[in-house]
Amino acid sequence: MSKTVLVLVETVDDYLHLLEQAGYRLIRAPSAPLRADAIQRHGTEIDAVLTRGPLGLTAAEIQALPSLQIICVIGAGYEHVDLAAAAARGITVTNGAGANAAAVADHTLAMLLALLRDIPRADAGIRRGEWNRVISPSVSGKRLGILGLGAVGLAIARRASLGFDMNISYHSRTPRQDVPYTWYDSPLHLADAVDILVVATPGGASTHHLVDAQVLEALGPEGYLVNIARASVVDTKALVGALQRGQLAGAALDVFDDEPAVPDALKALGNTVLTPHVAGQSPEAARDTVALVLRNLQAFFAGEPVLTPVHP
Repeated sequence: MSKTVLVLVETVDDYLHLLEQAGYRLIRAPSAPLRADAIQRHGTEIDAVLTRGPLGLTAAEIQALPSLQIICVIGAGYEHVDLAAAAARGITVTNGAGANAAAVADHTLAMLLALLRDIPRADAGIRRGEWNRVISPSVSGKRLGILGLGAVGLAIARRASLGFDMNISYHSRTPRQDVPYTWYDSPLHLADAVDILVVATPGGASTHHLVDAQVLEALGPEGYLVNIARASVVDTKALVGALQRGQLAGAALDVFDDEPAVPDALKALGNTVLTPHVAGQSPEAARDTVALVLRNLQAFFAGEPVLTPVHP
């Protein structure tokens, strides 16, 4: 008997056929109205849900899905999935840790280069017929701090270290014994020691505003912030203020508090590089993401351990 998967995500459509080829029945609901309708009409039929961190799955929705056995989250973050409600029902939760790490790391370095070398403004000036040869900082040899050293953080560290001779430091809850990088015991101490701070930690209550006004002050007027993780990790109001007052040299952001809305204050600044939450998106990342979901589903329904479990 085939299993039914409620698909809430909209970014991996080109590779969902991998699930269908494996015998799964898909109910696609990539918008809020379609989601509510699918749960109301097909709630008793749904065995699995495919979602992502910002879309999540609420306790009420979990309650409305009596046959639900597994929730698969694409990407590393799962901040809006009600883990307590899932655990109370004995529902397994998995994430996509590592599946899009290469794409996110590539995008991080692209944003970092664009920010420090002021590439967007140089390009815009050329298109206006200008010839402004502004001197911009080098990237090679800079001190890079990474907030969160999971699969994405490691991929960023390798590229920065091997490709740009950057000195790598990081903060995580505990130091890792398998890396040659310097660990700091707090975001504040990390920011004080680096030129560029990259946010690569999952969102959620435990990381909310880890990068606050104090951390930005420690990063300093010659420091740069890059966030490819979750907007909630950074205090946006404090960030805008620091950028406006020249207390921070610049920021590159792929994530925002109320997507797709982006604060006008950020768009008005000349020392920001902004992209629409696309760091983890590439054909290769989408393929690998769906392939990991399939492996988790196949393992779960075969009674075997899932590959990337999320624990409450």
